[in-house]
Amino acid sequence: MATKMMPGGFSDPQPATQDIQEIVCKVKPQFEQMTNETYGCFRAVIYRAQVVAGMNYLVKVHLGNDSYAHLKIFVPLPVINQPPILTAYQIPKTKDDPLIPF
Repeated sequence: MATKMMPGGFSDPQPATQDIQEIVCKVKPQFEQMTNETYGCFRAVIYRAQVVAGMNYLVKVHLGNDSYAHLKIFVPLPVINQPPILTAYQIPKTKDDPLIPF
């Protein structure tokens, strides 16, 4: 099933894939440094994607118990050969908070 994408906009929320989890794992150290916390659980739940010069992702991440975070991650084009960058985050979030662009 193709992802519904509006030009310049984010896709509809969809269940996180293994690829999204790998991206989230790569930015976990950045998130932990920004929040000055360590997280045992860091599991991507849902995500939205936006095509730019690379990809922007909004990802709801389960932090354990009833704690969630919303992450905004930029993944440069493959030819750039750079790792994903955590550009923004929102905490605290709940399981039911909608994943809206920020």
